[in-house]
Amino acid sequence: MEELIHIQKTFDKINFINKKVSNREFEDCIFKNCDFSNSDFSNNTFMDCEFIDCNLSMTKLIGTNLKTVNFINCKLMGIEFNTCNDFLFQCSFQDCVLDYASFTNKKMVKTNFTNCSIRDVNFSNTILSNSVFDNCNLDNALFHETQLKEVDFTTAYNYKIDPEYNPMKKARFSRDGITGLLNKHDIKIN
Repeated sequence: MEELIHIQKTFDKINFINKKVSNREFEDCIFKNCDFSNSDFSNNTFMDCEFIDCNLSMTKLIGTNLKTVNFINCKLMGIEFNTCNDFLFQCSFQDCVLDYASFTNKKMVKTNFTNCSIRDVNFSNTILSNSVFDNCNLDNALFHETQLKEVDFTTAYNYKIDPEYNPMKKARFSRDGITGLLNKHDIKIN
């Protein structure tokens, strides 16, 4: 990873714990079975990249560009995605652990979260319009002033969302998930 620009490369089983990599560009690269936990990846650009079976927990991404990046079966615990560059920010998450991450103030229209643990994640002031939470655990996830227009929560679970503070026109929920919208009223539904 010493070169400044990497195009169409595969990085396999890289162990880069507690290291710093900055001012690099990765385009159309694949990262497989890598451990980048507690690393500092600030000020890098990842475009059209995939991270598969990687550990990026607690990785710093300050000023980093994530442009069409797919995370598959990755540990992304505690990452502050809100510190990433906003320009063309686009990610998808499949079979990932995103617990304790933050997406505060991010624009994440049409983001797909599939089979993910999203516990204690902060989505305050995030624009999630047309996103999908497919079979995701949203236990203790914070939604405040979050744009949820047409978001699909049909198979999501353990969420608590206050419709009074989160615009959610045409959002979709399962019949069982309705309790997550009424939680603050302390009522029982049978």
